[in-house]
Amino acid sequence: MTVSRRTLLQTSAAAAASTAIGISGCAENIAAPSAAALSAQALLGQATDLMLNAYPESASSAGIDKGKYAGLKSRLTDRSPEGQAKIESDVRDMLTKLNKIDLSSLPADAALNVEVVRSVFDSSAKGFDQPYGDMALLNSNWSYRNSPYTVAQNTGAFVEIPSFMDSSHSLNTAEDADSYLERMSAYAAQLDGETERTRIAGDQGVILPDFLMEKTLGQLRGARAKAPESWGIVGSLSSRLDGKYADKAAAIATEKIGPAIDRQVAVHEALAPKANSDAGVWAKPQGDSYYDWALRAGTTTTMTPDEVHQMGLDELASLQARMEPILQSIGYTQGTVGARMTALGADERYKFKDGDPGRAEIMDFINDAVEDIRGRMPQAFETLVPGFLEVTRIAPEVEAGAPGAYGGAGSIDGTKPGHFWINLRSTDLHNKFTLADLTYHEAIPGHVWQGEYTFKQPLIRSLLAFNAYSEGWALYAQQIADELGVYDDFPVGRLGYLQSLAFRACRLVVDTGLHAKRWTREEAIQWFVTNNGSNPDEVRGEIDRYCAWPGQALGYKVGHSAINNLRDKAKAELGENYDFRRFNDAVVLGGSVPMTVLGRIIDDYIARDAG
Repeated sequence: MTVSRRTLLQTSAAAAASTAIGISGCAENIAAPSAAALSAQALLGQATDLMLNAYPESASSAGIDKGKYAGLKSRLTDRSPEGQAKIESDVRDMLTKLNKIDLSSLPADAALNVEVVRSVFDSSAKGFDQPYGDMALLNSNWSYRNSPYTVAQNTGAFVEIPSFMDSSHSLNTAEDADSYLERMSAYAAQLDGETERTRIAGDQGVILPDFLMEKTLGQLRGARAKAPESWGIVGSLSSRLDGKYADKAAAIATEKIGPAIDRQVAVHEALAPKANSDAGVWAKPQGDSYYDWALRAGTTTTMTPDEVHQMGLDELASLQARMEPILQSIGYTQGTVGARMTALGADERYKFKDGDPGRAEIMDFINDAVEDIRGRMPQAFETLVPGFLEVTRIAPEVEAGAPGAYGGAGSIDGTKPGHFWINLRSTDLHNKFTLADLTYHEAIPGHVWQGEYTFKQPLIRSLLAFNAYSEGWALYAQQIADELGVYDDFPVGRLGYLQSLAFRACRLVVDTGLHAKRWTREEAIQWFVTNNGSNPDEVRGEIDRYCAWPGQALGYKVGHSAINNLRDKAKAELGENYDFRRFNDAVVLGGSVPMTVLGRIIDDYIARDAG
């Protein structure tokens, strides 16, 4: 099965959003859709509604919480045990229906859309087969992660909802404000639902490791120590509309959200004495089975933990061989590559100032990098997108447990920008030879840029994201920046880029080490710092992330290597007909897909350009 040229070259997001599986064309040349195609189209429409009703936040993130979906603007996902059971039942019913579709009866592009959606429901059903954990079928910017824990330092409503409300809930009318207030009440209910699931999981022996328990409780208690009216979820409303809503928001925070946080704290405090320092999911009931699923979900491959582990070691050695001559050229000649990169990271020339002056310096640095790379995009793509972007600090109340950065595209209708969220808890998290590379990953031509191409897809495809594709693309985006010459006059910056790729290779080693080879947290931290020369503070946060999100960190380098393997194939088969920009277009215009499907998309591109 291949993807038609017409699908890859769709240019109207609005038209794509209104066509469930992409069946369209010139009336005089293309026959009316068959009964099978119309039936599949209707079923994918039902699947779209199912996902948006299960995860109403996604309608707001996509900017479609209006018209047919207007009612979703006042709702949030039901995170209670009963709510999750309902989603599970709906997923299994939909998967049964999708499995009955005969793909051979459909046009190639329509069959592709069904296959991609079916793969999501299949993976989700297997996630619900696990006896515990939090599995997101579709959930705004957190859709990539699966976790054995309902609540952790980087998982749960407490972490996700305040930033979502600030960045994705539009506030233009009184009705919008009323919906915001309703969502604040729903947020309190989410907290309680997750608290009950945490208690149930605790009875099963699924408890946060002690180091994650300490961090999670610290975040919850830290927020509770502040006056509710000072919370970001309150301030976001009152700062964007007139003050009459501030009192209402503060009342909900005081009367509903605060007590819900107290109840979540109490359950974690009751479980804390039972927590131990076992970092990997192997230590949980049926942990090996859980990790097998998480690895497959995170990579959309059938690789084993041992294969991924060895891939990481091999990729790291290859990347460090490329770093060696650059280190030699700048005078860093002694010691391992990791040790020399540690020394480079301590070089005062590449540090930002401390405190707020340094935070401002970092924001200026990012904005300059964005402006420069934006101007280079015509060299890398024939089909351009706006790259609508806003750089935003991660909320201080959750940044202690948050990643160093993350990013995602804005709304389909173009009213909301994509975001590059940057962690500024300490300016030492970032330096001047890695921050531009991080910007290319999260913003342009990474997540924000790539995400806007999905708007050219049918609506259901625009809502979906595959970890290995999305994160693999973001690493490939860093490679594009290097290939466009951004480091030609700054070899230390190229070192930062290569170290970033090596960082992702280390993730393959460490994630499998923690969850399949039973490494301790300290073993993982020490191995990572020693072998990649990474900032120890950053690495501790990273290791904690892998402990809470098994398998998610594997998608980056697995996806990146897959894209490069496909590019090598295109170069070999197309010869003089190979075009850098057209290859990049093929990858992004095909939409977010499992890596196996991406191979077929590139095969179709090769066949077209071979002529």
